[in-house]
Amino acid sequence: MIYIHIPFCVKKCNYCAFNSKAGGAAEKNFYVEALIKEINLRGDNSAVQTIYFGGGTPTTLNLNQLEKIICVVRENFSVESSAEITIEANPGTVDENYLRGLKFLGFNRLSLGVQSFDDALLKILGRIHDSRTAIETVALAKKFFDNVSVDLIYGLPNQTLDKLRRDLNRIKNLDVQHVSIYGLEIEEGTKFFELARAGKLPLPAENICADMYDLITETLPTFGYRRYEISNFAKKNFESRHNLGYWTGKKYFGFGAGAHSFDGKVRTSNIRDVATYIKKIRAGENVSVIEEKVTRQAAMEEFCFLGLRKVDGISAQDFYKKFGVKIFDVFGEVINKNRRLGLLEVDDDKIFLTERGLALGNVVFADFLL
Repeated sequence: MIYIHIPFCVKKCNYCAFNSKAGGAAEKNFYVEALIKEINLRGDNSAVQTIYFGGGTPTTLNLNQLEKIICVVRENFSVESSAEITIEANPGTVDENYLRGLKFLGFNRLSLGVQSFDDALLKILGRIHDSRTAIETVALAKKFFDNVSVDLIYGLPNQTLDKLRRDLNRIKNLDVQHVSIYGLEIEEGTKFFELARAGKLPLPAENICADMYDLITETLPTFGYRRYEISNFAKKNFESRHNLGYWTGKKYFGFGAGAHSFDGKVRTSNIRDVATYIKKIRAGENVSVIEEKVTRQAAMEEFCFLGLRKVDGISAQDFYKKFGVKIFDVFGEVINKNRRLGLLEVDDDKIFLTERGLALGNVVFADFLL
């Protein structure tokens, strides 16, 4: 698995706390050069099943820049012919020629940050597109890609259940293959955080947000989307292979400013600041720091709380194969407690969250931290 971080956007959205910024043409060129150098330095010719370009907005780079990055990845890794190659895009940053170019470069999955199809909500969010642009971009993307994903956010300022229902119906009509749903989080360093602190952010009440969550989880399956992870729904055979890799503990390379890597034993992260990242790469200096050396105990915890994000849950047999100990000998008390609370279910080899548990996942996950 490879993740490539592109930290540039047309502009910073009001809710966004990701490692992203507006960048000029020269800075983008310098960044791509640094990214290529990092990939050359760290590539080990290992087999790769998924590549994911995230951000930021990767489609703020031109096709020539993306081609250079893809080529250096293929030169330094053994990319399987059936690899899932995803790029995130925002409506307003791609047109027909650009999408055709992405397809030519080998991208076979497009993840569109729509967030809402409501013009008033998009304006509050600070998005660069309107609903018409979003609809047209999704329709255009489907001409070139058989695998299109759309992101939506709920719990937005001034959002109502009716507005969310209209968004979900729009998803049905556009007939995309994958939907990711996120509850709005107010994070420090964002414009929303400042507005909320000043009492100027009209957020829906907690019970309305809970109703929105229920509306999503009840409605999307009726449109043919199976919920396969807490926040993700997909048509049959269109689950995100890359994200499933994270939740099943696969090793991954992360390239770019702020990107994370995991070799099975150690987690590292790259310097977040773009200018510092470029400067250090140019000087031949190390840009990554060790975040965590994963102990046996931590690995067992992660097997559980990452795996339980999947609707299918975790396998007791897989736990035993990996760690040589029965899961109930380690987490029996935790599992039984959450079963009594109606948050976990055990069915033969499988341990998984109930419907109520999916809504309260973080409560369950915390219990698996020994």
